[in-house]
Amino acid sequence: MAAKKTDDGFTAKHRLARIGPRKVRCVMDVIRGLPVNDALAQLKHIHKRAAPMIAKVIKSAMANAQQEGNVDADDLVVAETYADPGPVLKRWSPRAMGRVYGIRRRTSHISVVLRKHEEKA
Repeated sequence: MAAKKTDDGFTAKHRLARIGPRKVRCVMDVIRGLPVNDALAQLKHIHKRAAPMIAKVIKSAMANAQQEGNVDADDLVVAETYADPGPVLKRWSPRAMGRVYGIRRRTSHISVVLRKHEEKA
């Protein structure tokens, strides 16, 4: 997983994840804006194949924040999440009468940005 500290957050990416971006986005919509501990608790109870992948990326971003910025994990919020399409693997499936149908196996680039939680006064 790639890691990078942006100006205003900590980033982690999982590139070439073997799941379609549309399937990842429906899980990401649930956790966007939540504190990281709440987001990980939500992901534990979501029965979708993308949930453990996103949880790993969040944990990686948390480790980046603790390593690079000396930030406590309780102060972090899932600020941004992206699921961009990756390259498509093209496969063929045999059909009747000597024909073939194409199968498009999609991949995703999963990105998570964590930021410090700001208290509103």
